Amino acid sequence: MRESIVLPLEAAGMKHIALVGGKSASLGEMITNLSKAGVAVPSGFAITTKAYYDFIKDSGLEQFIREQIATIDFNDLITLRRAGQKIRQAVSSTRFPQNLSIEIIAAYNALSLKYGQEQTDVAVRSSATAEDLPDASFAGQQETFLNVRGPAALIDAVRNCFASLFTDRAISYRENFGFDHFSIGLSVCVQKMVRSDLGSAGVAFSLDTESGFKDVVVINGSFGLGEMVVQGAVSPDEFIVFKPCMQPGYTPIIEKKPGIKDKMMVYGESSDERTRIIPVEKIHQQQFCLSDTQIMQLTKWVICIEEYYTAQKSRWCPMDVEWALDGLTNELFIVQARPETIHSRKNHTLITTHTMSTTTATKQLLKGIAVGDKIAAGKVNILFSLDNRLTEGNEFKPGDVLVTDMTDPDWEPIMKMAAAIVTNKGGRTCHAAIVAREMGIPAIVGCGDATEKLNVGQEITVNCAEGSEGIIYEGILPFQEEQLDLTTLPDINTPLMLNVGSPSMAFQFTHLPNKGVGLAREEFIINNYIKVHPLALLKHRELNDPALSAKIAVLIHGHANEEDYFVSKLAYGIGKIAASFYPEKVIVRFSDFKSNEYFNLLGGKYFEPSEENPMLGWRGASRYYSEQYKPAFALECKAIKKVRQEMGLKNVVVMIPFCRTVEELQLVLAVMNEYGLKRGEEGLEVYLMAELPSNIMMAEEFSAFIDGFSIGSNDLTQLTLGLDRDSALVANIYDERNPAVLRMIAHLIKVAKQQKVKVGICGQGPSDFPEFTRFLVEQGIDSISVTPDAVIKTVKAIHEAEQKILTSRLLPAEA
Repeated sequence: MRESIVLPLEAAGMKHIALVGGKSASLGEMITNLSKAGVAVPSGFAITTKAYYDFIKDSGLEQFIREQIATIDFNDLITLRRAGQKIRQAVSSTRFPQNLSIEIIAAYNALSLKYGQEQTDVAVRSSATAEDLPDASFAGQQETFLNVRGPAALIDAVRNCFASLFTDRAISYRENFGFDHFSIGLSVCVQKMVRSDLGSAGVAFSLDTESGFKDVVVINGSFGLGEMVVQGAVSPDEFIVFKPCMQPGYTPIIEKKPGIKDKMMVYGESSDERTRIIPVEKIHQQQFCLSDTQIMQLTKWVICIEEYYTAQKSRWCPMDVEWALDGLTNELFIVQARPETIHSRKNHTLITTHTMSTTTATKQLLKGIAVGDKIAAGKVNILFSLDNRLTEGNEFKPGDVLVTDMTDPDWEPIMKMAAAIVTNKGGRTCHAAIVAREMGIPAIVGCGDATEKLNVGQEITVNCAEGSEGIIYEGILPFQEEQLDLTTLPDINTPLMLNVGSPSMAFQFTHLPNKGVGLAREEFIINNYIKVHPLALLKHRELNDPALSAKIAVLIHGHANEEDYFVSKLAYGIGKIAASFYPEKVIVRFSDFKSNEYFNLLGGKYFEPSEENPMLGWRGASRYYSEQYKPAFALECKAIKKVRQEMGLKNVVVMIPFCRTVEELQLVLAVMNEYGLKRGEEGLEVYLMAELPSNIMMAEEFSAFIDGFSIGSNDLTQLTLGLDRDSALVANIYDERNPAVLRMIAHLIKVAKQQKVKVGICGQGPSDFPEFTRFLVEQGIDSISVTPDAVIKTVKAIHEAEQKILTSRLLPAEA
């Protein structure tokens, strides 16, 4: 009996990968094993590799293809393009065997009947037998055809899928990875279309695509068919959900970032135009493409898929998933799932850091979304299309910086030559970003107008080493690259915590040795994410300042109101840091702007006094209970409450800064209670910043109302020595190693231990001075918190101090 060339997806699985390829095998696996868990996958069928092999051999194409590939010089992109074009043209123009057509059309008719339609719309996706391997993804190497309707259109799409096995990028990719061009077969997946042209679609990863952080699901999406997200034609919405808090009663969405969704791909209006791109109305652009309920449902499915494949492979298997929301039924579907191939095989104990030597005197040209964490430099080479490059003789040289509107899989041979990649469009999961990660090339996507602001031949430096924001500098700038094996670091007993300011950097720091976060400053989030004075936000309508109100209206667009804007933004920033180090403690310090710093925020001039010495004026605790500032502090309390109670991040500890008296502390605690933050309730701990001599001298009295102290050595040094730390005139006296400061710290640690409250340090001293670190260890401090760049030297300093203490204890016994 002749072997069938069609297999229903329901009958396919990973054991059939040689027959139906990775894509179809994965879809079949999910339909069979995950439908009970609620994961919805559209039905369809796979045209097996037998059809491809029969087509190539029976038509006599195999010999022709071998001859063309033999002509390629893989160092000469023109020969690659010429040979690939000839092969694809030959495959596409070859008559499709009738016996294959009959069987494929019969399967299509059966699928249409299943959905009660005479001719249903289908997606026709290439599914190669070598794709989705652990060491090479092959993602996007072959073609997908959307909104295919009718037998004739289906057969054409299948034949074009066969031809796409020999796209330039697919030939080059196989050559790079050492795959034989004829050992790889092509199956074709024919799947019922989801009407995401009326809804939304995108991709989701079961880890953070930049840092490899395991505990999140990252979702990107936009309105219409998902190709716009994959291609990078739009900057998508981004949602990040924290996996460990996916429990009843919690909604652990730790980031919701709106994209620039100014266009969408929808169904075409004729058989000759399967899809078309249309503009998105302004009011629609500002809306998120998924509701919170849909984000949570999709996250559950992605986790379910990851857990299933991890169990099947007996190793962690993060997943790259494509999803679609049907606009007619409002139902979610998974339309593809493949293993993620970058971070799953990366050794995270080897830390490579790139650091700019200086950026203060250099000109910033552009900013965008950083892909990777490297720095590279080179000459700008602007390309708008591969065809233009070839016809105009614009030669792309190895080491050039590729600058373009956006890339697609055809650009892969050029991209691998680039020192860095810069695009106008795209998000973290667009094609340019995915390929750049796989190749280890720094990229900045979504710059907006890079092709206009940069010039051919211009020397630039592309910096992706400073968090989620990538920066392009003028000129070739020096930078350092360092590599460290974390397994070589000595073990220490003193808990080492991190000072983390930027939520966008938090995921990257999780690989460093740490016991949580000793200091997370709200000021960074307010200044960089919220960008407006909280009182101006709440009261701008009373100020008769139309310009200010207009700016605030732009900021809060898409939020329910001004309060929702502030609380949500602050909660997402805190939540991202808290999730990064969960379940370890993350100590969040309430805002500690001085009046001159608050003045500089949008609208701040209406609410801030003019103080001779803001460092010693209206700051910290004195603001929180004052009638003037209390409404703003209420927003901070509500944000913390959202993080702990809605997101489920109970590892957040709050810290009160610059609290002068015990009476002030009690007033602040009363205001916190008023807004739902009660010490001890649901495990909430309250720490006090120990940065004034009064905190030290009254440590016993303060201890009755708090769970711990955190020494702020910067202010403590300033106030103990009676100097302005910002004054260059007395800078030579400022030193936290001064005996007076050391006695203060020693006294606090002694009293704290007597009162059984924790005491740590989060000031700059331990980051700068190893001998200061040794002093703290000798005093028996409970934790030391330093900036991430100081972790390595601090670990070594702590180890050295602990060894000295151990030796001193052993010596008398030996004597």
